[in-house]
Amino acid sequence: MNLPSFVSKGLLLLLLLAFPIWSLAQQSEEQAAAASADLFLQLIDSGQYHESWRQTAAIFKSQVAQQQWTVQLQSLRPLLGVAERRTIRSVQRATSLPGAPDGDYVVLQFDTLFEKKKGAIETITLSHNGKEWLVAGYFIR
Repeated sequence: MNLPSFVSKGLLLLLLLAFPIWSLAQQSEEQAAAASADLFLQLIDSGQYHESWRQTAAIFKSQVAQQQWTVQLQSLRPLLGVAERRTIRSVQRATSLPGAPDGDYVVLQFDTLFEKKKGAIETITLSHNGKEWLVAGYFIR
């Protein structure tokens, strides 16, 4: 049974209209994740290491104790100096990551210019817990 032309064109139009809405929803989620990453980085940049740890996901907290996190950052950040500039290098969505349970993730990479390290790459992995994006991993290379 063939669909009348106007019905098939209507379905096609509906799909074409739905795609931008889906795309906007994806962008909105990535923007929300980026905002959480930005807050996390601001806390670290301002020396609020305990508070930055509080902004992390359960998987992060299960791997790094608050005191350990603070001690690591207190020893690392003076070696890097002030973060002078950060630009987003890449944003990647994922549902599966090595060593992590399946879930909804955004991995952001930043090209970062520190006072004492000019070519750093910061990688922040965020996980969605149903209501907000929380940091699940943070690495500087």
